[in-house]
Amino acid sequence: MEEKSLLLNLTGDMPLFKIVDFLLDNKGMDFSKTDIAKGAEISRASLFNYWAELERHGIVRTTRSFGKTKLYTLNSKNPVTQKIIELEKTLIAEALEKAKKKEIIVEN
Repeated sequence: MEEKSLLLNLTGDMPLFKIVDFLLDNKGMDFSKTDIAKGAEISRASLFNYWAELERHGIVRTTRSFGKTKLYTLNSKNPVTQKIIELEKTLIAEALEKAKKKEIIVEN
């Protein structure tokens, strides 16, 4: 089993956070809703339960569409998304700092 991201360790396994976490991990790439559900390891029903909320807050945006299929990506220009990215960066910095301290202790 894959280790949880720092964001999911903090927020828990709620489908909403799993969606955001997947899109964060794949910033700059676009996906269909089916691919997002698979990547976030949630059911399509769960994705649809939270999708309106993600759109309402502007966290996701449509990048392109062909036929009935639309592709979406993380809207990194959105203030809410920017705060989530900032939170992730802070969690990473904190984890690196803790790892450094452990390394120093082990060396001594």
